[in-house]
Amino acid sequence: MIHPSAIVDEDAQIGADVVVGPFSIIGAGVEIGDGCEIGAHVVIRRNTRLGTNNKVFQFASVGDDPQDKKYAGEETWLDIGDNNVIREFATINRGTAQDQGTTRIGNGNLLMAYTHVAHDCVLGDNTILANAASLGGHVQIHNWAILGGFTMVHQFTRIGAHSFAAMGTAIGKDVPPFMMVSGNPATPHGINTQGLKRRGFDTAALAALKKAYRLLYRSRLPLKDAQEQIVSLSADNPALLPLVEFLDNPSRSIVR
Repeated sequence: MIHPSAIVDEDAQIGADVVVGPFSIIGAGVEIGDGCEIGAHVVIRRNTRLGTNNKVFQFASVGDDPQDKKYAGEETWLDIGDNNVIREFATINRGTAQDQGTTRIGNGNLLMAYTHVAHDCVLGDNTILANAASLGGHVQIHNWAILGGFTMVHQFTRIGAHSFAAMGTAIGKDVPPFMMVSGNPATPHGINTQGLKRRGFDTAALAALKKAYRLLYRSRLPLKDAQEQIVSLSADNPALLPLVEFLDNPSRSIVR
């Protein structure tokens, strides 16, 4: 199901039941897994791998060169998992030699229109980037995180699992798991209670997470002391373990 007007490099590998729309360009070294649907006027550049059942809408640019002045034509890659949806005008760049050389996107993610995933970013599973959300280079987005429309994320920043950023948030520091943030610069506004309920977190887990939030953001404790108390709480509340691990591996400090 490749439209006659599409240009597919002879070195590309196309799986079973793949649809490629009119005027799309599939470059050298591209692998497209079974059941993918590539819309019209999509460009998928070199060294890009898509797993199975991904849907890429019209005018998306996937796997082009990184927007990094240090990039000098090195062989780098983009690796996309299964069941992702990439909407109109989204842009996803390959990695750089200065990092691991690969931009990675997991499974079940939704990248809405005009979103940008820069070089060397790593997205987990089931994340949502709403319209025009933009990631700088080397950003990590953990599972189930949601970025509202026009959210901006500074390079090398981590966004923790199950967190939520409101529309137009400017994130320059790490966002711990489970937290809601908004504003420019981003500030915390409690835990993502509704999202956590939808994902099956019970009353005891939510209570523990709220207590951890108060320790981090309302107790006026130094960060190290708050961390120690959250570690103690986690002994009886395993829901806190992702937060403990996140705080134990700082990147750009955390929003506070």
